[in-house]
Amino acid sequence: MNSKHNDFKVADLSLADWGRKEIVIAQSEMPALMKLRKIHKEKKPLKGAKILGCIHMTIQTAVLIETLTSLGAEVR
Repeated sequence: MNSKHNDFKVADLSLADWGRKEIVIAQSEMPALMKLRKIHKEKKPLKGAKILGCIHMTIQTAVLIETLTSLGAEVR
């Protein structure tokens, strides 16, 4: 993720490890996205794409955002 943006607030950073574990579980339940990452990560097919979302944040949304960024997109 782009580190130049700091207009957000983390409510409880002590939950980061728990959140990462939940993301890993969600990744195992989303094989299509994980396959896309594996196949296209090196090509960065979304390089230059800027994606803005205004959605409810879930663990599955985190997996989607990480997939988009791994494919080269800038996500906000």
